[in-house]
Amino acid sequence: MTMRLVLCLIAGLACLPALADTLTYKNSRFGTSITFPAELFRQAMEPPQNGDGMTWLSEDGASLAVYAFNNALEASPEAFADQASEPAGREGFEVTYRRVKDNWVVLSGYVENDIFYDRFEFGADNVIHAMLLRFPRALKPVYEPHIAAMGKSLKGP
Repeated sequence: MTMRLVLCLIAGLACLPALADTLTYKNSRFGTSITFPAELFRQAMEPPQNGDGMTWLSEDGASLAVYAFNNALEASPEAFADQASEPAGREGFEVTYRRVKDNWVVLSGYVENDIFYDRFEFGADNVIHAMLLRFPRALKPVYEPHIAAMGKSLKGP
């Protein structure tokens, strides 16, 4: 390998972003799991007594809630997306992106001054695993690069 090629490789590696530390959460009640950047959500809230999930807050006003619940009405992903897309008294609520597949739903848009990204995975035993991400609109450049990886990491049995 020539010295010039080695220097180009080193220079290219220096431009790559450093890999952030991640945190993987797994819910013992439903088996819901997700991996997210630990530096974004440092403050874990007190978990609910029923063990449904967990919420984390960031110092800049963002939040991440991960939980699961029984699909008591046995809603299909399409019917669930229809219901979750309704404003139903939520001031400033607007869905701007909606994707429905056989076993998952993604809704994204605005609620008041925040952007939301919600992903729902339809799992075994009629359980829905959920990820609800909220962040101020001004912080879109901070959070947007992480959304796809976080959403794809949401799993449940």
